[in-house]
Amino acid sequence: MKRETRNLLLIAVAAALVGGVAAFIVEGPGPLLRTEAGQRALNAVIQRDAPEGLAIAKRGEPMPRPQVWTLEGKRIDLPIAKGRPMLINVWATWCGPCIKEMPELAEFSHSQGARGVQVIGLALDDVDAVKAWLARLPSPYAHYRDDAGPRDAGVVLGNPAGVLPYTILIDADGVVRKQQVGPFASAADIADWSGTDAN
Repeated sequence: MKRETRNLLLIAVAAALVGGVAAFIVEGPGPLLRTEAGQRALNAVIQRDAPEGLAIAKRGEPMPRPQVWTLEGKRIDLPIAKGRPMLINVWATWCGPCIKEMPELAEFSHSQGARGVQVIGLALDDVDAVKAWLARLPSPYAHYRDDAGPRDAGVVLGNPAGVLPYTILIDADGVVRKQQVGPFASAADIADWSGTDAN
């Protein structure tokens, strides 16, 4: 009996593992990555490959100021809103999940008004592609861009793996509070994540 019970238990454990792997493959890691613990673990993994000697954004530390391009072609330090929290969303025109979440970011930005969280878009893309996309779908928040590469502004913001979309939340004192790999499903999700109201 003991042997049969043990074999049955091993078969049950194996079946559970196979089911878990199958669910991960079919449905993806979504629920786990939507948790704060899942995001912290994912950020730790993607930040392991940070370029040597490059200061990158880390939770609880002041945000480094990456250089970016304006859409008019001027190289500047990424503007930081003093005394106001800021959400920076890194995206690209070729990134389907980035494009899908942009209306949610726009709705969230509208809900924040002049005193709430300031939203900024940072496209790792060609300037003509970004301008063409924003002409088709105007945005209520400012956009900047950078050329994708191993030391681009997205890397400085804490995303050396270049996974898009990527979002970072900075508090009113310029300290990194949260980093999110992957898209948001709604403006309410963004508000919940940022600890604000979406009105």
